[in-house]
Amino acid sequence: MKIEYLDEVDSTNSYIRRYLDVGEDVIVCARRQTGGRGTKGRSFCSEEGGVYLSALTFYRDLPVSRAFRIMTHSAVSVCRTAKAFGAEVQIKWPNDVFAAGRKLSGTLIENVFAGDKVRCSIVGIGLNVNNDVSALGGIAVALSELVGRVKTEEVRDELIANLMRRDDFSDYLSFVRFLGKEITVIEGEKSYPAVAREVSEDGRLIVDAGGQTHALSAAEISVRF
Repeated sequence: MKIEYLDEVDSTNSYIRRYLDVGEDVIVCARRQTGGRGTKGRSFCSEEGGVYLSALTFYRDLPVSRAFRIMTHSAVSVCRTAKAFGAEVQIKWPNDVFAAGRKLSGTLIENVFAGDKVRCSIVGIGLNVNNDVSALGGIAVALSELVGRVKTEEVRDELIANLMRRDDFSDYLSFVRFLGKEITVIEGEKSYPAVAREVSEDGRLIVDAGGQTHALSAAEISVRF
């Protein structure tokens, strides 16, 4: 796999798109992003000291129905990386990684489809390591706050190694710690309490609410733990 290292780029997800027509797997890393992007068009703070990378992966035969596995693999890779440096982490459904009640990393996934198959995916990951996240109002945490200062390059290399490892759905579930507990489901302007029961392999969150069982899609709702 080709790995490219950059000092600065607007967005690793945007930059890596130049390889879409090449047809080979590649990872692009940057010390800093000037226009980092999160989900739903949000900006992603990308000051030097964090790990910012995008992985472009091509698939031979991945049905759209299994696209959630791209999400689970990225989340597990981040969790394994943080755990390797001594941090206790968990996954907030569907794929955000939290530690000490705050967000440790963010992921932006962009898939390219061909009929009912996923042709390739771009997985962008921003992992807080030694960067200052204090301006984010206490919603984020850096790895250095949890375990002491570590070398950003070592964390980056560990994350790359984990992205190249295999995992299965049980690995994802091992980091999902909220099942069986009460959560708040946020759907548009409405919110209601529910009990989280399970995450299905297609990515839906199964909850009990108001005496009924519901299967929730991450594209439609948010949850608060």
